[in-house]
Amino acid sequence: MHIALVDDERIYINEMTEICRRFGREYGVETEISAFSDGESFLVSLDERGYDVVFMDIFMNGIDGVSAAKKLRENDGACLLVFLTSCGERMPEAFSCHAFEYIIKPFTPERVGNVLRDAFALLPKHNYIEIYSERRTVRVPFENIVSVITDAHYLDITLTDGTELRSRMTMPQFIEQTNGDARFIPINKGITVNADYITDFENSCCILENGARLPIRVRDRLKIEQAARDYNFAKIRGVQRRGKG
Repeated sequence: MHIALVDDERIYINEMTEICRRFGREYGVETEISAFSDGESFLVSLDERGYDVVFMDIFMNGIDGVSAAKKLRENDGACLLVFLTSCGERMPEAFSCHAFEYIIKPFTPERVGNVLRDAFALLPKHNYIEIYSERRTVRVPFENIVSVITDAHYLDITLTDGTELRSRMTMPQFIEQTNGDARFIPINKGITVNADYITDFENSCCILENGARLPIRVRDRLKIEQAARDYNFAKIRGVQRRGKG
């Protein structure tokens, strides 16, 4: 969970940082915290990254928190925005920025912890695999993997941005580490693809969004196509259920 803390009072930045880190330790949530002493520097950071949760002080030197939040919403409508303030007089205006919560200073660790728990429950959970490649360990979300191809004792793992990671790993080890996630479909000996990126099956090939044409096991073609349909049907049903909830 990537958290931004925007407050021009160092005492609150330090307190919030400790509360967020304690939350991460207690609940086993990896937390990355970025702290900003003014709204301007926070807004500049949006050019390079996004945040899951933003704790924004309202009364700050320079651009105030509500104005900063309005600019935030021009770029990011999905992050959870929590206002921090010493009084509630700007609460109606703050909630017009689609605020998730409003915390009055001075706050207690319990109050902030409750907000963090509620926020984490709403955030999408990203499954990932840790891949050792080029002498470093890379954490890769499942949704970023397009295809995995065996090459001798290695796997060539193609990502959505075109990057290719080469790792000393077997295909069974890869499948085990992804907990048999249904999106990963073996289409041939030593070739597994992410069903999210299959665009078509043509003759003896599986065609992916990135233009790759990978050979499929001809005798299992119907079974492979059915696995892709089953996965997409289950995904659609899952989205519909979440929408009704």
